[in-house]
Amino acid sequence: MKRFSMTGFLVIAAGLCRLMAQEQPKQPQPKSKGELEALQAMLNAQDPDSRIKAADNVLTKYADTDFKPLALYLMAASYEQKGDYEKTVIYSERTLEADPKNYSAMLILARNLAQRTRENDLDKEEKLARAEKYAKSAEDVLKDAPKPNPQLTDDQWNAAKKDFSAQAHEALGLTAMVRKKYDVAATEFKTAMEQSSQPDPATMVRLGAAYNQSGKYDDAVAILDKVMAMPDANPRIKQFAQAERVRAIQAKNGGAAKPAAPAPPQVEVKKP
Repeated sequence: MKRFSMTGFLVIAAGLCRLMAQEQPKQPQPKSKGELEALQAMLNAQDPDSRIKAADNVLTKYADTDFKPLALYLMAASYEQKGDYEKTVIYSERTLEADPKNYSAMLILARNLAQRTRENDLDKEEKLARAEKYAKSAEDVLKDAPKPNPQLTDDQWNAAKKDFSAQAHEALGLTAMVRKKYDVAATEFKTAMEQSSQPDPATMVRLGAAYNQSGKYDDAVAILDKVMAMPDANPRIKQFAQAERVRAIQAKNGGAAKPAAPAPPQVEVKKP
């Protein structure tokens, strides 16, 4: 799966709904009834393809819209859901051109660049450096980022920022794994789990893999057992967890542990 940032969508969409209700006249506003309807259609789209089509309609028919960054971001996130890496990168970068402080787009770029980089890629370091830059830039922007929706309480906004921060640490953990800096990766994945309001089972499996590669087999088994015990974890994630757990036990018992499996996909896609 390619994660669609529900935190980002809900925070931004909630603020946009208030803007479209014209409760904040000093903020960006739809310039016509037609634009308002197009924006509503974009927010109400029920699947990635419909969302992409609706967002493209906004950008095509209302080129001067104040909501260009949001439309571009939703296209990037929707392409991420579809697994279209190239267009995910293109529209994330276009989002940043329109809004250089869009931390959601930075996080999409950070995790996609990290996930798509392999050890033997000729441009490995260039892609990993970009992933690190986007992850760290997102965290820097988040420190002083204003609430996108004034109705959010301070506690709600702080919780949302922690979820965003968790995504940044996840991306940093992925870059460390490619560089075989397994202790660093474990620290980043653990931080991501601690920051997130709901720990991602895929992150937990990645932490287990980092522990395995570091020779911390008991720690690996402990975290992977937690994944296996999660009733709502996707079966595919549990398969990765089980395979990684077997490797940990084999290595701990002096057996020849098989090479680590590919990083587990993040399959908990929630429809906005």
